[in-house]
This record gives sequence, C-alpha cells and structure tokens, in this order.
Amino acid sequence: MSRTLLEVTWRGQAGVCRVLAAACVMVACATDQREEPSSATLTVTLGPEVTSEPSSEGGSEAATEAQTSAADSGGEKLDVGGGTGMMEGGDTTLGCKKVDLLFVVDGSGSMADEQANLLTAFPAFIDTMRTELDGAEGYNVGVIRTDGNDISCEPGRYGVLVTRNYAAGSSNTTCTPYASGARYMTQDDDLPSKFSCAARVGIGGDGDEQPMQSIIAALTPPNTDAGECNDGFLREDALLVLVIITDEEDDHETMEEACGNTPSMGSAGEPQDWFDAIVAAKGGIETNVVVLSLVGTAAPEQCPPLDKCDNGVDGAEQAPRLIGFTWMFSHGHVGPVCGDYQPFFLEAVADIKAACEEFVPPG
Repeated sequence: MSRTLLEVTWRGQAGVCRVLAAACVMVACATDQREEPSSATLTVTLGPEVTSEPSSEGGSEAATEAQTSAADSGGEKLDVGGGTGMMEGGDTTLGCKKVDLLFVVDGSGSMADEQANLLTAFPAFIDTMRTELDGAEGYNVGVIRTDGNDISCEPGRYGVLVTRNYAAGSSNTTCTPYASGARYMTQDDDLPSKFSCAARVGIGGDGDEQPMQSIIAALTPPNTDAGECNDGFLREDALLVLVIITDEEDDHETMEEACGNTPSMGSAGEPQDWFDAIVAAKGGIETNVVVLSLVGTAAPEQCPPLDKCDNGVDGAEQAPRLIGFTWMFSHGHVGPVCGDYQPFFLEAVADIKAACEEFVPPG
C-alpha cells in the first residue's frame, strides 16, 4: 500500500506556513521579516515516485514587486522549511549528497575591506556547513570575478574560475594545484588556505561590476563544456549555493548616475532573466538553488551610501535589482555587504541544510 504525502507551502506577508498530510497533519508557521510576492508550492508524492513542481509567479510583475520590496527593506529573508526527505519504508529519497558552492567577488577599487571580511568569515562558514550537512559527501568550491579580466584560461571571458590572482591588493600568486586537478577546490583541499588565495581577487578590477553576467557564464556553455574553463564544477546532482559579494548595483547606468563618466553597462537582461537562466542551469528546479547576497541595502545604519562620484571606498550603493533577484528564490537571503559576515553566513546554514534535505534529484 503506497503512502501519500501532501506538502503545501504558502508564502505571503503573514509569513510562511507549511502543511504536511499523511497519517496525521502538522502545521508550522514562521513570520517572515519582509514583504514578498505571494506564491504557492505544491508537492505530491505517491508511493516510491517523487514529483516536485515548484512554482513562481515570475514575469515582469513579480520581478518589479520583488525589487520594490527590496528597495524598502534592508532585512533578510529566512525561510527554513520542513520536508523530511523520507519515503515509504524509511528510505532516504530526497536530500543532497553534493554541494557546489560558487562565490562571485567584486574586485573593484572599493572592495578591500569586504574581501577581508569574506576571508575572515569563510572558515567558520564552511566548517559549520560540513558539520550540519552530515550527509553531504562532496563539495566543489569556486570563485569568480565580477568582470572578464581573468587571463588564466580564456582572456576576456566572464565567469572563469579563479586559479591565480595578480591585481593590486590581491593574493598575487597562483592558487593551484587544487586536489581536483581542475580549476575548483574540493573537500580534499585545505579550504581556508586555498579559498583565501582565490577569493582575495584584489582591487584592480573593472568598475563596471557584472556579477550576474559572471554567474550565468560560469554555469553555462562554453565554460561548462568538456575541456573548457569550468568543466566539472557544476553537477546536476548537487545543491547549488551562490554567494554574491559586491558594494555596487548590477544595473544599466544613466549619464546622470555615471558622474560624467561612461555609463556602466551592467549585466545583460533583467532580474527575471537572471533567475530563469540559473534555474534552467539546474534543470528547472529552483529549490535546488540557494542564493546568499551581501550587497548594499536600504538601511543606512547597515551600509552608508557609497560616494561613487568622488571615488569613495566606504559604504555601498543600494542594490534593489540584486535583492529582487535574490528574493525570487525560495532559498534566498540578503545581508549588508558592510560589516561582519559571520553571523549572516552561520544563520544561512540552517536554510542551506533545509534546501539540502529537500533536494529534488534531477530527472
């Protein structure tokens, strides 16, 4: 006799509620810290077959609403959910065994403090994640820049995994070989040391930061093709965790915003396009992606405004487009790029664990 599991998740201004119905009914509600577009997720499991169809309102209307909410809030969304990952007979059918962790690090002239904060917070972040995700057996860890200035693989190409740094303020050394023999780190590396080398990209990068262009390029051909720069990094059976660290918005500048300079182009497309591209790279299953964005928030007490016109290095530009993109994901979190990152990362581990437990295998 097959067992039927019905899971329904409501999201909205009142919070997050989840109902599980089988032999009994359990209801759990958690208050969200921000307003977000309402959405619903329906998961029905019959017998040994698992079907999961996450839904998003999508489209320009949802993207606009998410960006509007982002502009009005400096807070973080936490949505730690409840699937058990268990099927009939107690067999574990859901749950990730692998994690692909990709950091995109802004290498422009105002990012020295932010890179130092990242390097300080990373060891506790990765150690806590590996402890909490005790069923995960393999980690791929990669770093990319927000520009196309990497010359170690294919000069001028965005999204190339970092193996060497050379800019001012960088580690200024070759970080490879990695244990994988490829351009990404794994659990078999001395991760704090190797990550410190790769993620200290320096402050000589392009001021036209394009983090989303880099992320999408990192996860799609030609970079992911056999023998290419990022071959082997992205695995279809792994949870994908994206970490965005930048003190400027990824937007299409106007002449007024450019302070008399050439306007920055920013990444191609709009937040909805970015969302669609990344979900497609993960086989259309958006719940198999976690996004952690450390960016400029609307709360001045968290990040004072960045004085771009006078080459300021303190504070951050508000990033409603990046925040709106992040909140399109079920597992999306936003924190201020100014300050200590460790509390943000350690709090996010709980949701990374939830996403891992609820991981839906492709196919």
